[in-house]
Amino acid sequence: MIRTAKKKIPVVLLSVMFSFVVSGQDEIIDRITGIVGDQIILQSDIENQYLQLKAQGYTGPAKKVKCSIFEDQLAQKLLLNQAMVDSIEITESQVEMEMDRRMQMFINQIGSEKQLEDYYNKSMLEIKEDFRELIRNQLLTEEMQRNIAGEITITPSEVKKFFNRAPKDSLPLINLQIEICQIVKIPPFSEEAKLEVREKLLNLRKRIINEESFSTLAVLYSEDKGTAIKGGELGYMNKADLVKEFAESAFSLKKGIVSTIVETEFGYHIIKLIDRRNDQVNVRHILMKPKISLTAKRQAKKFLDSLIQVIRADSISFGFAALRYSNDAESRLNGGIILNPRTGDTKFEMDQLDKQMYYVVKDMEVDEISDPYETTDAKGNLVYKIATIHSRSKPHRANLKEDYKLLQELTKQSKQQKFFGEWIEDKQKNTYIRIADEYQTCKFSNKGWLKH
Repeated sequence: MIRTAKKKIPVVLLSVMFSFVVSGQDEIIDRITGIVGDQIILQSDIENQYLQLKAQGYTGPAKKVKCSIFEDQLAQKLLLNQAMVDSIEITESQVEMEMDRRMQMFINQIGSEKQLEDYYNKSMLEIKEDFRELIRNQLLTEEMQRNIAGEITITPSEVKKFFNRAPKDSLPLINLQIEICQIVKIPPFSEEAKLEVREKLLNLRKRIINEESFSTLAVLYSEDKGTAIKGGELGYMNKADLVKEFAESAFSLKKGIVSTIVETEFGYHIIKLIDRRNDQVNVRHILMKPKISLTAKRQAKKFLDSLIQVIRADSISFGFAALRYSNDAESRLNGGIILNPRTGDTKFEMDQLDKQMYYVVKDMEVDEISDPYETTDAKGNLVYKIATIHSRSKPHRANLKEDYKLLQELTKQSKQQKFFGEWIEDKQKNTYIRIADEYQTCKFSNKGWLKH
């Protein structure tokens, strides 16, 4: 099936079109299977999700699974419709940030950006455009859910009650998990390297002022690979979305003006304002980083080698060494323990580690310290690290002692689900809902869908 772009269509017209969406040549493109307010559900929405489940090895009854997928779609469209009614807004910067996060996740899973492009047979820009509407709608529904549920809190007694009442075979199986500590050393830039970068950027700025294309020069020279492909364009951003120095410069610019050199934790930039919209700006930038000398690299590695010897001699603990010597602000105050960005917890399953960290720690024992290794941090800066496994748990059923945070989250989800179910029942009464005949026989968990 070929999926057409969705547009907002009046409900009356949607009712007339309920059987089929047709092209100008009366060719059947796709079939509408559900309508919730001004939102439509296409048969392809159901089929695509079903095919994904089959590809993951699911072999259950097709009808039952498609009914479940369809009910989930009804709930999502109800949320999306209410978000539109309530005029909830998602900024371009939020969409871009989530887009970048997901693209990076896909790239990590498949191996490289080139492999991802080959898999879809599209450029990264085209892949992103395909995902943009989906991500925007998901962010809208998530924001709507947060507005509905509000600040739901969970007490320890509720967690304990949830655990005691849950059938033991329904509690999640926890795979092998590890906690990792790190000490990070950032090799310093020499003054000569900083001066060289500044001179390069001054030269580029002069060329832009002399009417060379900022966009073209960004593609050729910017070291921010995520935006270079788009001519350095960031998209609309709030001030809070940008690091302080960059934001101050970007929001002080006039349209078409190129900034002086701006130094941030990411490197050195020149910035050009494309447009200002309310409290947001859209800018292009070119990022350059000073090159680290071989001597600085060797000194960083030598420092970590010496620190390892001190820790192994029990003169200092790894945690205290991290607090005193690590250059990573996020982990040093926690004794070097790394947070899992997917869960916010300190525990990682092995497949949640990036490739480089995986190969460093995969054969290590608890308290064993790795050799120093070169890598890049979240800001793209070259760093040296040593790592140790702080703890390792065996596969097990979730329990209060080892997995309290997970059980706390499951308790909260259960409470939110109950609250959300009540909200759905209330909104169903006053929302236009239409369901195709073939889904009228589904055994929905919420009977209110079939009362329309």
